[in-house]
Amino acid sequence: MKVLLVLDQYDGANNGNTITARRLHDTLVEKGHEVRIAAVGEGREDKWGFRDYHLPFFDKLVTAQGFIFAAPEEKKMEEAVLWADLVHVMMPFAIGRQAVKIALKNNVPCTGAFHVQPENIWFSVKLGNCIPLINFTYWVAKKYIFQYFHYIHCPSHMIEKQLIKHNYKAEIRVISNGISPVFKYHKSKTRRAEFEGKFIVVMSGRLSNEKRQDVLIEAVRKSRHADKIQLFLAGQGPVREKYEKLGATLPNPIMMEFLTLEGLIDLFGETDLYVHASDADIEAISCMEAFASGLVPVIANSSRSATPQFALDDRSLFEAGNPDDLARKIDYWFEHEQERKEMEFRYAEEAKLFSLSACVDKMVEMFNDEICRTEKLKDGRMQR
Repeated sequence: MKVLLVLDQYDGANNGNTITARRLHDTLVEKGHEVRIAAVGEGREDKWGFRDYHLPFFDKLVTAQGFIFAAPEEKKMEEAVLWADLVHVMMPFAIGRQAVKIALKNNVPCTGAFHVQPENIWFSVKLGNCIPLINFTYWVAKKYIFQYFHYIHCPSHMIEKQLIKHNYKAEIRVISNGISPVFKYHKSKTRRAEFEGKFIVVMSGRLSNEKRQDVLIEAVRKSRHADKIQLFLAGQGPVREKYEKLGATLPNPIMMEFLTLEGLIDLFGETDLYVHASDADIEAISCMEAFASGLVPVIANSSRSATPQFALDDRSLFEAGNPDDLARKIDYWFEHEQERKEMEFRYAEEAKLFSLSACVDKMVEMFNDEICRTEKLKDGRMQR
C-alpha cells in the first residue's frame, strides 16, 4: 500500500504529533508499505516539502510552542495525493484540508486523525476553560475539515466521546498511537552525581499552560520530603522561564532540559516516580512511555484528559489542579517503596497492551476499509 501522511510539521521531533507521525511512518515501512510525507520544509525522495506559513498576530505564540504551519500549494499536493493509494491527514489545518479536498475530487481514499484538542489551542492564551469557545472550535473543525472524512482516527475513548457529543458523523476508530518498543522496563545500576541520595520525580512533555507543571512544582514544595526530592521537567515550551523561576526556590532547584530519545530513556532509568499533571490530553504518549519504562505514574484526574484511564488504582490519581492532593500522593509513594517497586512491574506489563506494532496493524485495517469503501463508490455500489 502507498500511504501519504499529511501534516504541517514532520522534521524535528519537538512535539507529540510529529513524534507520532514519525513512528507511524517507520512502522508502516517496517511492515512493507511505501510511505511518503507532505509537510513543511525541504522536499526529498519520500517527502513533498511545502513552504511555511506565518499566522498574523499569533506567529510568536505558535513559534514558542515549537510549531510551524505549512502553506497549501495546489500542484504539489495534487501530485502527492495522486501518488497514493491512501491519504491519511494527521493535522486539521490548511494543507490537510487541501489534501482531503483533492482526494475527494479524484476518488482517492482518505482518512483523518483527531490529534489536536481544542483545549490545547486555547490554553495557550489562557482561554482553555471557556466552554462556549471550546464548543465553537469543535464546530469549526467539523465544518472546516472533519465533515469530509468517513473514518476518523481517535487515540482515546475520551476524545471519541467529545466528537460524538459535538455531532461528528464519521465512523470513529479508537486506536492508541502506541508505545515504541524502545520504552521497556529498565533501572539504571548507577545514577548521575546530582541524583545521588535523592528521590527523582519527572514529568516529560511540552511546557505549556494546560500541562500544569506549575501544580507539580507547588506539590513538591508542599511535600513532607521536599528536601529529598529532585524535580526534573523534560521538555521545552513557552512557559519555560516561568517554571524556572517557580522551581528555583525549591529545596533542590528544579532541573529542566529538552532531551533526545536516548536521553529520555536514560532519565527514566534513574527516576523514582512519574507525574502527569495535565488538565487536557488526547492520550499523553509521554506518560505511556514512562510507565512502559517501569515508572509508577501519578495522574491528574481531569475529565478533559484521557490519561486517567491508565491509572491502575486511586494511588495513581490526584485531583486535577490540586497541589495539596498531589503532594499527598507523592509522599505516599516516597514512603511506600516496596509497594512502588511492585507496581512498577504491573505498569510495565500494562504497557504491553499498547504496543506500537499492534496499534499500527489497526490503523492499516482502517486504511483498507476506506480503500474498499472508495472502490465501491467508484463502482456505484454505494452512495457517499
